[in-house]
Amino acid sequence: MTTAEPRAGVASGHPCVTDAARAILQAGGNAFDAAVAGGFAAAVAEPTLTSLGGGGFMLARTASGTTILFDFFVDTPGRGLAKGELEPHFVPVTVRFPSSEQMFNVGLGSAAVPGNLRGFLHVHRRLGSLPLRDVLAPALRLAREGLTVNAHQGYFLDLLRPIMTLTPAGRALFEPGGRYLVPGDRCANPALVAFLETLPRDGEREFYEGAIAQGIAEDMRQGQGLITLDDMTAYRVIERQPLDVTYRNHRLMTNPPPSFGGALIGLSLQLLEAQEFSATAPGSAAHLAALVAVMQEVDQLRRQDYLASPELSAHELAEGRSRVRRRASGGTTHLSVCDRWGNVASMTTSNGEGSGYIASDTGIMLNNMMGEDDLHPDGFHAAPPGVRVASMMAPSLLLRDGRVRLVIGSGGSKRIRTAMMQVLSHTVDFGMSLRDAVRTPRLHWDGAHLQAEPGFSEGALQAIEQHWPLNRWAVQDVYFGGVNAVSPLGRAEADPRRGGSACLVD
Repeated sequence: MTTAEPRAGVASGHPCVTDAARAILQAGGNAFDAAVAGGFAAAVAEPTLTSLGGGGFMLARTASGTTILFDFFVDTPGRGLAKGELEPHFVPVTVRFPSSEQMFNVGLGSAAVPGNLRGFLHVHRRLGSLPLRDVLAPALRLAREGLTVNAHQGYFLDLLRPIMTLTPAGRALFEPGGRYLVPGDRCANPALVAFLETLPRDGEREFYEGAIAQGIAEDMRQGQGLITLDDMTAYRVIERQPLDVTYRNHRLMTNPPPSFGGALIGLSLQLLEAQEFSATAPGSAAHLAALVAVMQEVDQLRRQDYLASPELSAHELAEGRSRVRRRASGGTTHLSVCDRWGNVASMTTSNGEGSGYIASDTGIMLNNMMGEDDLHPDGFHAAPPGVRVASMMAPSLLLRDGRVRLVIGSGGSKRIRTAMMQVLSHTVDFGMSLRDAVRTPRLHWDGAHLQAEPGFSEGALQAIEQHWPLNRWAVQDVYFGGVNAVSPLGRAEADPRRGGSACLVD
């Protein structure tokens, strides 16, 4: 093999997901077969982070250079309902991270129209090469055997216990016999097994148009949810042109509007490009100050009207860069795949934190995207029914000289954009290895405080603390994202913060 030949690789948030994608690549499937297989496996192995009842995006680039962003994120619900019936019913839940808290809204009223199932099957029809039965086989095998809860999934289950046990169906899955699942326990979901077995026949139609869709609509009507049968039958995958951003001598292709995660990462890189790092050490006070200043500027622009038009004029960009210089001086999972032919797939999916509602006879928990405040800056249910919800997810490709160098993405809700900006900057600006770029400690500006993982020098933190309120974490944590990346050049790295797993495939 010459260095010019692409190398197959997988990076995901769970060893069973990586194994599923690897098995498909070894069976002769392409990157898109492998990503879809991984998506189905993640719905089994990462039930706290993703689900067939959630939504997501895949950025696909074929060996011939065709690039497509598949948008199968969620739609706002309520088609066919009168205006007065569009008031949601939320159940507020507080999730307590080790050094921070975040409030989420769950319950039937928090569920948006799901897209993951239709998205996976759409991508397979468009770009897959193996029969669907073969692509589903790893997920089905995992579901039949039952999943052994590992330490990271046990941590997520503990964080989200009020949501996972909100309903009798949830308690039956995650608290069997009255005992909540802990690491080492076996998690079985026989209803999901039965549903997956229907997919090569008519499972998709049943879920979106048939008896399952009708059952979801009836449950929503009785439980103050908003998803209707019209919502389910109308749902479609959208194919978009990716957003293309230049950063130094690289191109970043990422998730375009109406989602804003990719645009915010692009803006972050445009602002960071004003910084000269040739004489700056990674992790130094000067480097951290530049990162924090960019995060703060992006946060400020986001609170204004940037999201309405995610393009800055030359004047606006210059002003933002000036402010950065002044300041600098003083339930998501991701799968990255590349194959030996040069096809690549970057796919991020999410169930939010889950609504707690499990669609009857499927074992599938629906999402809580309508209750995520960060996805609805204009207010909950401000948009009419049938509108694609914006997202922070940003599956991306980093190119140089027209060739893919990195397939990258992250989980982490509001922290996706800051996690990815830091990994990309570490790679491009400091030439770090992919392993070091992913594992280096991270910062996040939450709008009021700077959150900092352990591992930075005391001197750098003390210098930063003079300008920004600082919250020091005692451990690296899932809070700071989960960046999983592969390179056709023969590198693969998964984020240990989320129990990630990566491999190269011969």
